[in-house]
Amino acid sequence: MEGEENGYSNRSKERADLVIIFVVASLALTALFVALSYYCYISNKLSKRRSLNHPQNNANKETDFEDNTKAYANVQVTTEKGLQLFTFKQLHSATGGFTKSNLIGHGGFGLVYRGVLQNGRKIAVKVMDRAGKQGEEEFQVEVELLSRLRSPYLLTLVGFCSESNHKLLVYEFMANGGLQEHLYRIGGSSSISSLKWEIRLRIALEAAKGLEYLHEHVNPPVIHRDFKSSNILLDRNFHAKVSDFGLAKLGSDKAGGHVSTRVLGTQGYVAPEYALTGHLTTKSDVYSYGVVLLELLTGRVPVDMKRAPGECVLVAWALPRLTDREKVETIMDPKMEGQYSMKEVVQVAAIAAMCVQPEADYRPLMADVVQSLVPLVKQHRPNIKVGNTTESPKSSDFSKASA
Repeated sequence: MEGEENGYSNRSKERADLVIIFVVASLALTALFVALSYYCYISNKLSKRRSLNHPQNNANKETDFEDNTKAYANVQVTTEKGLQLFTFKQLHSATGGFTKSNLIGHGGFGLVYRGVLQNGRKIAVKVMDRAGKQGEEEFQVEVELLSRLRSPYLLTLVGFCSESNHKLLVYEFMANGGLQEHLYRIGGSSSISSLKWEIRLRIALEAAKGLEYLHEHVNPPVIHRDFKSSNILLDRNFHAKVSDFGLAKLGSDKAGGHVSTRVLGTQGYVAPEYALTGHLTTKSDVYSYGVVLLELLTGRVPVDMKRAPGECVLVAWALPRLTDREKVETIMDPKMEGQYSMKEVVQVAAIAAMCVQPEADYRPLMADVVQSLVPLVKQHRPNIKVGNTTESPKSSDFSKASA
């Protein structure tokens, strides 16, 4: 009897072992299937991206700029004020012969100099140093676009020079340069200011309103495509304006639609779906805006390979901490210690978290971002109107030009 019981017990153990082996094997096969499916998905995405960049498929890219400028050329706007056409001699004189003492910046387009016109107006002159077709395209896109759009949150283009060997753009002068210069040390510079929390909030709102105008007040929308902290310029009172539209692209006029184009932008700011597929939407700009919000919160650059493992990419490091009140406090720029309330920080962190979501559909519209930031700024400036400011009405319509 005892032997029978032992035999039964052994058989039960064997069956239990078999069940465990079966379950483990099933889980292993399931994991293998998931991994294989994911690999195929990624391979397919990369294959599509490579096909977009293949020489045989570049016909659309060749006409990309031409279609864009034709559309801009027929834009209907409420303001018919044109741009001033300058001679190279005039701008040479205004900048003191483009001396080093008047050099104030260097962008992707070229060197930027401060200058003064004969009427006393201060200007910034950008000199194109990029040879070839791309530089020529960026120059024309900027002229065509900024001559037709009007918003207090976009940098004003005063005029341009387009002589045989000279391509120059003339802007209003922004005394405090780019936002990037005030957030962290770049190019070995040791002269950076510590922007107060109140000012950072206002900059975030005004930059958001610049993108809102491009996305919501123009039809089809204009996608900036290179939105970043160095392209947010600050005047003497630290009011912000969005600049540098050389890579701007007309978006789709269909709800949820996209345009396919070559992948351009700056590392750390480019939305993942755009980098992977070349599909560009207004949500691509929203992602870039989210990165700028993280810069304002943390005082860190988007990509810094000198940092510790896990902290090199700002979005990857910050995103898991943005929705935890205790962890949010650990990512804040130490230069702002004691200036902010955690309630405000948590709200701004939540906006940033939504903007940098990997899935574009989960990101908010810029209009929603603006509405979320307005009450925060009003708390600091109750007597200053920070809501909607008069801009060109939404009747500025690109759709006829795209037909």
